Amino acid sequence: MAEVNVVGTDNWDAEVIKSDIPVMVDFWAPWCGPCKMVGPVVESLAAENAGKIKVAKVNVDENKDLAVQYGVRGIPTLAFFKGGTEVKRIVGAQGKPQLQQHIDEVLK
Repeated sequence: MAEVNVVGTDNWDAEVIKSDIPVMVDFWAPWCGPCKMVGPVVESLAAENAGKIKVAKVNVDENKDLAVQYGVRGIPTLAFFKGGTEVKRIVGAQGKPQLQQHIDEVLK
């Protein structure tokens, strides 16, 4: 099963910016109800898309500077990065089919 990488300021560049495959970053917080609903879906998608897309989770409470740098104002926010650049963003909880569709679009 593909692992979901826990990312913070210390490993952001290595895990996201310099990744050789696209990255889906889940900006979340432990107190966020919708984040708790999306979390298992994100983990499932990480496993199903292993090798095609990397999945990272950023706790916005512990990494406020990353949230500010990328303009995360609502959570959950799923940001997709390709070649170190953000190419797509989804704010709010979505179901697995919708998220898979977004992943497919990013992988094109």
